[in-house]
Amino acid sequence: MSSARQSFPLSIDTAQKPGVVCEGWVLKKRRKKMQGFARRYFVLDQSGSLSYSIDPKRPIRDQIFLPHAALSTAVGRKDIHVDSSNATFHIKCLTADDFNTWLTAIRQFVVPEGRRSLAGKITPRLSQSQFNRSGIIAEDIGSSISDLEAAFAALQSESTHERSHPSLKSKSEKDKHHPKDVFNMFKKSHQVNEDGLLPKSNIDSPLNMRFQQINTALASLKSQHAALLKSLAHDVTAPPTARGSPLPPTTEEKEEEPLSASRFNTALTRRSNLAISMSSLSDSAHNEWFDAEEDLGEEFFLDVPKADEEREPMVPQSETSSLIHTISSDEEEHSPPLVHDTDPFVNASQVVRRTRLPSGPIGDEGSLFAILKNNVGKDLSTIAFPVSFNEPLTLLQRTAEELEYYNLLHQATEAKDPTQRLCFVAAFAVSGYAHTRYRTGRKGFNPMLAETFEDVRMKFLAEKVSHNPVVIAYHAEGKGWELNATSAGKTKFWGKSLEIIPLGTTRLKIGNDKYEWNKPSSFMRNLMMGTKYLEHCGKMTIENTTTGATCVLDFKQSGYWGASNEVSGMILSPSRDVAARIEGKWDEQIAQALDSSYLHVLWRVAPFPKESPQYYGFTAFGMTLNEITSDLEGRLPPTDSRFRPDVRALECGNDDEAEAQKTRVEEMQRDRRRRGVNRAPRWFKQDGDEWTYVGGYWEARAKGWKTPVEPLW
Repeated sequence: MSSARQSFPLSIDTAQKPGVVCEGWVLKKRRKKMQGFARRYFVLDQSGSLSYSIDPKRPIRDQIFLPHAALSTAVGRKDIHVDSSNATFHIKCLTADDFNTWLTAIRQFVVPEGRRSLAGKITPRLSQSQFNRSGIIAEDIGSSISDLEAAFAALQSESTHERSHPSLKSKSEKDKHHPKDVFNMFKKSHQVNEDGLLPKSNIDSPLNMRFQQINTALASLKSQHAALLKSLAHDVTAPPTARGSPLPPTTEEKEEEPLSASRFNTALTRRSNLAISMSSLSDSAHNEWFDAEEDLGEEFFLDVPKADEEREPMVPQSETSSLIHTISSDEEEHSPPLVHDTDPFVNASQVVRRTRLPSGPIGDEGSLFAILKNNVGKDLSTIAFPVSFNEPLTLLQRTAEELEYYNLLHQATEAKDPTQRLCFVAAFAVSGYAHTRYRTGRKGFNPMLAETFEDVRMKFLAEKVSHNPVVIAYHAEGKGWELNATSAGKTKFWGKSLEIIPLGTTRLKIGNDKYEWNKPSSFMRNLMMGTKYLEHCGKMTIENTTTGATCVLDFKQSGYWGASNEVSGMILSPSRDVAARIEGKWDEQIAQALDSSYLHVLWRVAPFPKESPQYYGFTAFGMTLNEITSDLEGRLPPTDSRFRPDVRALECGNDDEAEAQKTRVEEMQRDRRRRGVNRAPRWFKQDGDEWTYVGGYWEARAKGWKTPVEPLW
């Protein structure tokens, strides 16, 4: 680029390129952090496929099918954000004309003309059991149909493209003999016929016969889907309240106008229809459901602050699994009887701990997308969420989950080779994500200022040190190692996914070696509908600040057909030579590649409890965090999260009590803030942008808390 202000001309004359709606140069945000925007060539074809490449003569890098995407724009700016759940394009236009041209072209597919909002209309009343079973099945089938249609259109496009380019004949011939490789063509071309149909010539070719087979199977699947939906809508009785199923794979219910069952069946097959439970935001005894806009796509306008356009709402990030945080509540002000402690860590591993929670989710989770949609661009930490959005842990307890595999640090201290030690540290950093495999639907309770949580197994202590923005500081130590970290973050809502950007640095000391690393972004996908899942994407660089050695890990983004949750990286010596390679998955295992045939497994995830899906998707370790075991009775300060009555009530399945206690304690904290008597952090002090442990907690604990500790609830 010769000038930062240069505008790249758009070529929208489709006379020479049938099937192309719009094409030209724009700026696209790079996938890696801190790399800014790059000049890319985008093409939008009549099938609704938006693709880009480095230049028109180079292969396609990625694509988004617009009818299944959400469109976000910022008023007063020339940015376009397209989110299809599988990928997100952040596009920046340098002129208003370019912006208007592209936005007009994209809107043809995302927001078709004639589209109307059905907000405010009451939906059919379906029974809870129907949506928990048949509704989820219908949702998944509908999603599969949409994906098949998109794949079929892409396959047709590739076939047409190859016929118009004889040089690709050899590749086409190869694909005829390897049907499974046909799907690799999806990322290589996006040209389609003007009518979107296959040429009449070669109608009996093997490839076209395959088209017919796929089309026949798709038609059969549609028929089965319609039959399932018909049976689902036959006995419409009671209003659904979002999702009642505690299973980790979650779906957003769909709705349609009343009276017409056929209209209802049609709406259920639309991927963009979303059930929004407004009852979760009010005290009304009745649940009213409102339709999102019809058709397939959604468009949102980001509320960008005028004073600082780049500012984002601050939301705390505890191990990237906390999504939106609200102030939480608790019970009567009382201090538990205390006992003196000589050594709280003796025989901690021999304590018998529970293997299941007292109760799974009782109430309905509600529509997270509904609240996000209505608060785009706002500080989400200031929004009061119903207790139905919570799981029975605070954010302090969720930070402790990052250290579940602290034994890896013991192995790191025993490793004499510096490369092997860094491999174990890298495995520990990745293992902190394992428990998020099924944890995408609910969030932890936002702690009170100065609330604490301890875990004697790794001498762990966490404290909420800042309320706005929400910041959590924590410290842990073991034989030969010591860890300090700060957990905070911000979020970006892109329409169908929520990006969670962690802030804060993790610092680990092992002997004379000091390590530092930051976490990559996480994305909650399929917020509107379909099975929600959490995806961690980006780079994590672990640096040994003592020697200069580094480990660079890449959390890879999942594709349509590739593997998911993959992590790979390398260990670089102080001289920048490759000393080792690491590969695996953040939810399964991490291994060091010894050569092309042998791996040394560094870490493997512990099996999830069989009943984990019925108990918020918790790991066995997570189920123990809110338990007051025999070694803790009479030894915890009154500020410990285990005494939170709202968390305890939710854990026992009493949603109404949890909501009442949450409201009460939230008001108590607001009252302290109004009177200027907010509690100050006691165990951590601020050092620049970070917080460090000042010590004294375990000593005060051993003395039976002679210095009074006032309760927070």
